[in-house]
Amino acid sequence: MQLYKITVVRPLFLLLALALLAGCGGSSGPNATAPSTPAPLSARNLNLIFVVSEDLAYHAPRDVNPTTANLTNRGLQRSLRMATFLQRQVLGSKNVTGIYVLEPMTHLQTTNNHPDMAAPETVQQFALLNHITLPGEIPPPNVPYTGNSYPLNASYASAVPLPTGVATPAAYCPSCQGLDFSDQEGDNETLVTGIVKANVPGFYVFSAPWETTSGLMANINKLEGYNLTLPASYAGPNYIYAISIAPSGSASLVTFNTNLHPPSTYPVLPAPPPVSTPCAMQSPSVTIEVPDAYASAVIPENINKNETLYIIRHADAHPQPYWSDGNYVCAGQWRALDLPNALRGKISPQQVYSSDPAQISPGFENPWSGVAPSLTVEPYAIANNLPYDLAASFDATSAQATSEFFFNNDTFSGKTVLLAWSYQFIKPTVDSLISSYFQPNASPTAAPAWPPDDYDTVWKVTLDAEGNLTVNNATCEGIDSAALPATCPRF
Repeated sequence: MQLYKITVVRPLFLLLALALLAGCGGSSGPNATAPSTPAPLSARNLNLIFVVSEDLAYHAPRDVNPTTANLTNRGLQRSLRMATFLQRQVLGSKNVTGIYVLEPMTHLQTTNNHPDMAAPETVQQFALLNHITLPGEIPPPNVPYTGNSYPLNASYASAVPLPTGVATPAAYCPSCQGLDFSDQEGDNETLVTGIVKANVPGFYVFSAPWETTSGLMANINKLEGYNLTLPASYAGPNYIYAISIAPSGSASLVTFNTNLHPPSTYPVLPAPPPVSTPCAMQSPSVTIEVPDAYASAVIPENINKNETLYIIRHADAHPQPYWSDGNYVCAGQWRALDLPNALRGKISPQQVYSSDPAQISPGFENPWSGVAPSLTVEPYAIANNLPYDLAASFDATSAQATSEFFFNNDTFSGKTVLLAWSYQFIKPTVDSLISSYFQPNASPTAAPAWPPDDYDTVWKVTLDAEGNLTVNNATCEGIDSAALPATCPRF
């Protein structure tokens, strides 16, 4: 499907377009006097709400790191502050109906092809200010629980080609499709026209860069025949656009300006801050050394050298057993935002990795996009100006594939890496690495189990200059899960 874009050809045209925006609640420019904020959108309408995330092409100064293509501290501060405005001023404190974000691997930036994680991070705080009620996944008694943790839909559409370097998902999730940066075969329009045709009133929030957002708004405007005067050009990350469709089918464009001026420092968590504690091991403290302690062990030929991999679990996501929607809950936001402070002086990685949030959250009956690991560790990458990448070229549920990706073929030799992963796959991955030093079915040792309620432990996996392996779980974040508030921090 062709994208219909509005092109600005003369400064006079730009002034006229911005004047039209001002009539819809927008501003004629950053130095203009901002009009009063429009009234919150009506819950009786079907509201398509577009939050423009920042990328290298379209952003405010100092909001995006040109080397990593990730948000800076200032960009993160903007997203945290925008959340409250979006929830109160745009939704009128009503609950969101659906959140759809860019599939990060569809938009690779810089010569190093870093994925675009700014879009999910831009609305993560907002997602946690909304609630969802779900039953526990495993009966009995399967009691419903309401958590402040709205899911982010970020998964790939099954009808279009996958991005280069992305493994075919073990399962597609039509109900949790996200946004494709290039809008292959009109899959973004298919998603949104499906919402319009279902005609369920509510608030549907979309987070993607300007290139994707502007094309999607223009195409929906044309396909549905709304004849709206849309924004002519990028106005900045403070603007939120809404196509509000009344029960009669008539549509209007409403423009909100958050007028945010965020600081450039990393966010300071409000009181009460997370409690710093000594490491209290929930699993047995172990140090495994291979092959030194085992005469039958042999160093694999293709093992990496001089590598250190620190592995953490995603932040707090299960307020009751097996309850999950692929995201973490409010307690997890405290942990994720405190992670740079908690790990300071304990680790010094050169780069950060996680699983692809577009893949399905593992281990549960209901399908969700598995965003929790990536959004747990992204604040650490932002605070430390580190490159951030996704392990998307294999099925993250495969222990052997994960072990081979991180420990074989020299990719990470000489590197120190921080990895966020789903806890149930950490032990099998390390066990697969250990087993590679032995003949098939002959490994005499294994890593300890990772307790399901342990969010604090950090595993350190080291390969020395010869390929000797050491596994140790004595490091921890030092964040007391029991002391984390059940309500989200507010900014």
